[in-house]
Amino acid sequence: MARWQKRPTGGRTRVRSSPEVRRVKLGAELRRLRVLAGLTSAAAARLAGWHQSKVSRIETGRSGVKPSDVALLLDAYGVRDASQRELLDALCGADAAESAGWWHTYRSLLPAQYRDFIRLESQACTAHTFETSVMPGLLQTPGYAKAVTRASLDGLPARTVDSLVDVRLARQRVLEADPPLELSAVVDEAALHRRVGGRGVMAEQLRHVREVARLPHVRLQVMPFAAGGHLGLTGSFTIFSFSNIVDLDVVVLDHLMSSRYLERKEELEAYSAAFRRIQARALPQKESLDLIAGLGDGV
Repeated sequence: MARWQKRPTGGRTRVRSSPEVRRVKLGAELRRLRVLAGLTSAAAARLAGWHQSKVSRIETGRSGVKPSDVALLLDAYGVRDASQRELLDALCGADAAESAGWWHTYRSLLPAQYRDFIRLESQACTAHTFETSVMPGLLQTPGYAKAVTRASLDGLPARTVDSLVDVRLARQRVLEADPPLELSAVVDEAALHRRVGGRGVMAEQLRHVREVARLPHVRLQVMPFAAGGHLGLTGSFTIFSFSNIVDLDVVVLDHLMSSRYLERKEELEAYSAAFRRIQARALPQKESLDLIAGLGDGV
C-alpha cells in the first residue's frame, strides 16, 4: 500500500474507484429500502425533515450523502441490521463505520484504501480471488505473512511490520464468522514454488493451506504450469459479493502503489467471467491439494 512506501521520483498515483459509481449504487439501495418500507420519497423527506428534492438527489446519485443522512434514512425505513448499516456507511465512504470494526485500532497505520478493502471483506458473503505470486492473505501463516510484508514493503521498522502482520491475521477471522465468508481461491503454481521466508516457513505455509482448504466454505485450486497461457496472466484480482445489498459486487485490483476498485456492471461481468474461465483451467481442488502435498518439505 502506498502509505508504507517511500515516495518515488515524480510523486505517486492514487487510483480510486469512481465516487459517482458508489453514489449511484448507494442511492439505488436507499431507494430500494424506501420502497420496501412502503414510503414515497415525499413521505421519506418528511420523516427526515428534508425537502423531497434532497431525497431524489440522493437516490439518483446526483449529490453526495453524509453518514448522518444515511443513518437518518435507515432509521426512517426501519433498517436495524447492523451489518447492513455498516456496509452502507462504507459505501458512502464513511470513516464512522470504522469505529465499529477491529481495524479502527490500526487506523493511523493503514491507508484509506486498505481500510476500505477490509470493510468490504468483513461484510462480504463470498470472495473469489486469483493470485499469481503469493498465497491469498486469508490463507497466510504468520511467518509467511511477515516474509511477504518485509519483501514487498522494504525498509519498514520491525514494529510496523509486526502490526501489518497482525492486521492480516485478524482479517482471517472472516473464515470463522457465523456465517463465514465463502472463499474460492485460485493460486498460480509459481506461488507454491517461490520459497518466501525460506524452506521452513514455506513448508509450514503449504501445510496450513491444506488444512484450511478442508473447511466446507473454502475452495482452493492451483493453476498448473501445464495450463500454459490463461486469462490470469494479466494479474491478481479479488471479487467481493454481498448478500444484503443489491448490486454492490466489487472487483479489487491491488498494485504496489495503489488499489483500484471496479464497480461498473460491464467490469464486474468481465472479471466474473474471467474467474470462471480461470477456475475451469485450474486443477480441481483434490488434485490441487495433492499437488501441494507432493511438494511437502521439498519446496
